[in-house]
Amino acid sequence: MSNAAPTVATAVPSDTEKSASVEFRGLRRSFGSATALAGLDLTVQPGELLALLGPSGCGKTTALRMLAGFETPDSGEVLLDGEDITGVPAHRRDAGMVFQSYSLFPHLNARDNVAFGLRMRRVGTAERRARADELLELVGLPQYGDRYPHQLSGGQQQRIALARALALRPRVLLLDEPLSALDAKVRMNLREEIRRLQQELQITTLFVTHDQEEALSMADRVAVMRDGRLEQCATPSELYARPATAFVAEFVGTMNRIAGHVGSDPAVVEVLGQRLPVDGTLSAADTDVDVLVRPENVLLEIRTSGGGPVVTSTSFLGAVTRLTVQLQDGSTIKADLSTHDAAGLPAGSSVTVRLPERPVLVDTRS
Repeated sequence: MSNAAPTVATAVPSDTEKSASVEFRGLRRSFGSATALAGLDLTVQPGELLALLGPSGCGKTTALRMLAGFETPDSGEVLLDGEDITGVPAHRRDAGMVFQSYSLFPHLNARDNVAFGLRMRRVGTAERRARADELLELVGLPQYGDRYPHQLSGGQQQRIALARALALRPRVLLLDEPLSALDAKVRMNLREEIRRLQQELQITTLFVTHDQEEALSMADRVAVMRDGRLEQCATPSELYARPATAFVAEFVGTMNRIAGHVGSDPAVVEVLGQRLPVDGTLSAADTDVDVLVRPENVLLEIRTSGGGPVVTSTSFLGAVTRLTVQLQDGSTIKADLSTHDAAGLPAGSSVTVRLPERPVLVDTRS
């Protein structure tokens, strides 16, 4: 059976509910001595797709489960459209959830899996079937209603799980690592279709992932979490170009650390023989620092005289080639050049390394 993901239909149900806002206020949760959430404050706008991004154990899934009603905070509040739902049971929260493991019932066919929640609410047989068929059409699987989970690919099963979550017309859609069990091609296709479907329905969506590419490609905003706290919440472009902390800078995309020095002027850092403005503020006491620079912002020129930094290896990435450069202090950095330009800088080339004349993020050394 092919793993290729079919195209999702763009028809929007006429009874789509109004999008809801979500707010976490001061959420705290500990499991024994481990802190899962340490005072999380976050607001999701109506109709927005917000990704919760971070490493394992950062608290992102705990936050999602608190919104779903599967976890109770030690303190803090969960609000839906301004109403405190912290103590509301999960089945009354008007939220649909899709899990990493699909969680389909193996003894039910696809249509009955989609309609399961409707059956629990005693919706009539004809209406259940009509609604299930409508959702199967919406997720691009109208011809798969009579198939059982074991007869479906992973991508198809996840589409059925998504249709089931939407069957009760939830005001909030919750996605917990829904694509991590799929192979790369299906994962890429399905994330595009989930985003298209979310935009068509204008349903408020929280998407938990540890995959930065997934978060940046799908979300309106990305909330980066670390150790139960929110590091930064911003649009994908702002998060990448203007990270608020060193953790965000290094977690989102590839980042070089280059040795620098701050002298008497804390607004200026000396790095690679250049004096560049600091993005942010430093105290005058800071001296040796690390300057954080994206590989695409490293400028290389060939040195005909030899000496200086040396290209030690190249890695072809399609339109871009990544060069590894050894600096004179023995450290290495990455530089991304167009493949055309990189062709003139093979391994062994002596180069001059420069950075653009703009503010750089600086991390003090502990």
